[in-house]
Amino acid sequence: MAKLKTRKYIVTDIKAEKLFPGERKWAGRPSGGGQAMPTHVMWLDGDVVPGAFVSECVWIWPECASEKPAAQAHTHDFTETITFFGTDFSNPQDLCGEVELWLDGEKHIMTKSFLAYIPAGMTHCPLIVRKVERPIFHFTVGLGGEYIRGVKE
Repeated sequence: MAKLKTRKYIVTDIKAEKLFPGERKWAGRPSGGGQAMPTHVMWLDGDVVPGAFVSECVWIWPECASEKPAAQAHTHDFTETITFFGTDFSNPQDLCGEVELWLDGEKHIMTKSFLAYIPAGMTHCPLIVRKVERPIFHFTVGLGGEYIRGVKE
C-alpha cells in the first residue's frame, strides 16, 4: 500500500519528552489505592507536527483529587482554551467532580462540564482538581506552536 502524504497530520503516539519534566509523569490509576497521576492520552505542538498549535488530552481519575494545584498562576503569549468534561453520559453537564480555576485573580468553582476561554496575556490558575467522582476528560488547546509559560510571581 502506498504511503499516504497526509498521514503526517494524524497523531497516535504521545511523545514522553513532551510532558513537563518534574511536573507530570507517565502514570495512571494506582493498582492498590493511593494518589494517582492523570493519564496523558495525546500531545500536539509544532514539534510533533510542524505548524500545529498546542493541544493536550488527559484522563483524570478519582484517585487524582487533591488540594494541591495541578498548575500555578501563569500567562501565555497565545489564546488558550481549557476544558473539563464529566463522564456521566446520562447527564453530560455534570462534571462528576469539582475544579477550582482562577482567571485574572478571580476564583471559579466548577461542578459542571466547562470550557474556559483564556485570552493571550491573561493570568490563569492556580488550577485545583479538588473532587473526582468519576473520570473527567481534560482537553486544552493553545494557539501557539510551543507551550511556553510566563510565570506570575
